[in-house]
Amino acid sequence: MDTVEGLVSVVKAMVPRGAYFVPDQQFNMFHNIDRELYTVLVMNLCRDSVESLHCIALWLWLERVGFKKVVTKLLSLPRVLVNELADEALACLGVIHNEKVSPLSTRRNDTPLMQRLIDSELALPFFAKHRLIAVRGLAKLVNEVCMRALKDIMQQAVERKAHQSLADLSLYHQQQQRQHPRQVQVQPPLAARVPTPAPPRVQFGSLPAAAQTNEVHPDDRTIFVTFSKGYLVHEWEVREFFTRLYGNCIESLHMQDVMPNEQPLFARIVCHSPAAIEYILNGNVKAKFTINGKHVWARKFVPKRPKPASPAPPPPPFNLPVSLGI
Repeated sequence: MDTVEGLVSVVKAMVPRGAYFVPDQQFNMFHNIDRELYTVLVMNLCRDSVESLHCIALWLWLERVGFKKVVTKLLSLPRVLVNELADEALACLGVIHNEKVSPLSTRRNDTPLMQRLIDSELALPFFAKHRLIAVRGLAKLVNEVCMRALKDIMQQAVERKAHQSLADLSLYHQQQQRQHPRQVQVQPPLAARVPTPAPPRVQFGSLPAAAQTNEVHPDDRTIFVTFSKGYLVHEWEVREFFTRLYGNCIESLHMQDVMPNEQPLFARIVCHSPAAIEYILNGNVKAKFTINGKHVWARKFVPKRPKPASPAPPPPPFNLPVSLGI
């Protein structure tokens, strides 16, 4: 398939079709090879779970635009090469998500392994030239494929990293106690002293610093999200979900004010820039997400502008008393 024809097919694939639900088990079986590669990245190579998820999305997107069996070829390589190809994928993603990078400012020799893998001169200028199509295609794959097919492996990787951090800290304290037994003071249990690890950030998915400006009015860079009644969604769930997927995109988050025994049905997410809204909504008017099994709908916030005050009626004519003789 020609690359241009592949790009056209990707654009056509963005058109909504009839909804058909596939059970998780069948969905994961269909994406079994993608799950294997993701496991290699996060479990065997110990790479960041969110960055690796976006690498999988990039490789799947390349397959959709016409480059065949990218994931299969990757799985057949030694892990050291898979690791280097993941680094090249992050470089490509950095170009895609940086609006200030032009095709002329990028070099063609920055992705030598990827070019050999797909037997093409595909390089960074390609991703800069087709940025808009790539951003929308990647967002669609992340939301509809990767988050669903890889979420259980991601959770395992995050938990393992947290346990490893606890183990490393415990080992450090034991070494300190052996080396300086008199200086070690009684401290609370380890679990009470170690904070819960923060959700990973997608550094390459974050907008460039120059684009994260607050000069735009908050109403013009706000997303309005709604929740289903009967399915309670907490503020931390919303913040963690969007931060894991899109990096440091949230400036502030405002849940609906409700009584303690009531469920909030909507929230406002103020982003750092309007470009973040375009990326999150994937160019659509409305987007649907699933946060911990609960459906959430998002759209651009439309503020209710105050209506202009009606002009005051003219005062009644002032008639001078007749007694003045005028």
